[in-house]
Amino acid sequence: MTETLTNQTAHPYSPAYTVAGFGFVSGALSVDSQGIAVDGVEPALDAAVARMTERLATIDMTLADVVKTTYFVTDVATRDAANRHYQVIFEEPRPARSFVEVAALPYGATIEIEAIAYRA
Repeated sequence: MTETLTNQTAHPYSPAYTVAGFGFVSGALSVDSQGIAVDGVEPALDAAVARMTERLATIDMTLADVVKTTYFVTDVATRDAANRHYQVIFEEPRPARSFVEVAALPYGATIEIEAIAYRA
């Protein structure tokens, strides 16, 4: 049986949090709106960004406010696709980014993105 995000109890942390003009966004997984992992690199990137955008909205911020991201991926070979995707979703100057391969992610996701945003 596949575990989904919607079948779990609430997490003990904030999906997003603001302090002193900064927004800190907890990792947004490559799952659809029902919490089911999305297949394929580009669709997974789109899903993770959609979840991140939803979290940013909860603190009244947008992708335009993002200054740093960290990508956690289960296959470092997704880097080229992620680079192309980054150029589409962010305008120059683009946010700083770290890109880290991990053994696994929750709910069968292949990508997780966390972000730091700032608005003066």
